[in-house]
Amino acid sequence: MIPIGHVLIVSGILFSIGLAGLLIRRNILLILLSIELMMNAANLLLIAGSALHGEADGQITAFFVMVIAAVEVTVGLAVAVLLFRTRQTVDTYDIKWLKG
Repeated sequence: MIPIGHVLIVSGILFSIGLAGLLIRRNILLILLSIELMMNAANLLLIAGSALHGEADGQITAFFVMVIAAVEVTVGLAVAVLLFRTRQTVDTYDIKWLKG
């Protein structure tokens, strides 16, 4: 079994990369990808903690986080398609125009 310290380091690196992408990028598709990376880092920790303690609670929670991530991507891609159809760009500075 992989030591929990290694899993913590990898998860922290993945979460940091996702957070940096979320804060730096202006493209809505890359922002969605960064959010997915952050959710996968959290799932990695949930599953590793579940395996460490020998319980299935973390794995069940990770499954529900994956379902929420799928819904988030669906809504985000719908916003991206709407933004691209109206403004011919996926730059996040144009999202304030969609407020109506």
